[in-house]
Amino acid sequence: MADQEQPRPLIELRAVTRAYASPAGTFRALDAVSLSLPAGAFVAVVGRSGSGKSTLVNLVAGLDRCSAGSIDVAGTAVHALDESALAAWRGRTVGVVFQSFQLLPTLTVAENVALPMDLCGTYPPREARARALALLAQVGIADQADKLPAALSGGQQQRAAVARALANDPPLIVADEPTGNLDVHTAELVLGLLADLARGQRTVVLVTHERDVARRVDLVVSLSDGRVVDTVVTGRAGGAGAGRTGSTAREACHA
Repeated sequence: MADQEQPRPLIELRAVTRAYASPAGTFRALDAVSLSLPAGAFVAVVGRSGSGKSTLVNLVAGLDRCSAGSIDVAGTAVHALDESALAAWRGRTVGVVFQSFQLLPTLTVAENVALPMDLCGTYPPREARARALALLAQVGIADQADKLPAALSGGQQQRAAVARALANDPPLIVADEPTGNLDVHTAELVLGLLADLARGQRTVVLVTHERDVARRVDLVVSLSDGRVVDTVVTGRAGGAGAGRTGSTAREACHA
């Protein structure tokens, strides 16, 4: 019987390098990284500070540009887009969750969630308000919709940021240390929300220092000195690639 054709990865990096000039010479935040990640996976990117974790997700999200190599996300050659096209692509394809929330302080929580819809023209104002309220209900803070961000706790603000990331129904969510400013209980709630999004067939790429993250995610990608040193498929129940471990994981995730 012929082997079943594997689906095309949602994210594919080929020999991606991100280099910066410094007084000491060229610094490579990422060094010839090749990596393939499937659609519908919950992926954790781990490593020590300075290993290249944030650089990797910023490149995938189109928040930064690679110095060499190619990046394909959802069928788009992200590295080849000009600034205007990149902004339009990012608004519709990627939802970003930051460690420091990045909510606009003069807008209500609902207005913050609706803002990406307005910027991308994906929903008219009346529908955007209704969608924002529905997304806030999804993350459990619908009762905070008309408050300013300063009136919310840190955990509530991060839930609002998750709702905003979902505004344009993107296939990809990237989250850079989203639990870094939260207490343990609230961090668990936020990780649970992100896991639920992956179960809903979105791809979620999470930068984290959480030591027990493997029980939550499908794939753990470990970086050191700008290179991928290990990729482990955890076999999370019902997740992408469940039941595959060890060398099979490396074959599935490295280009």
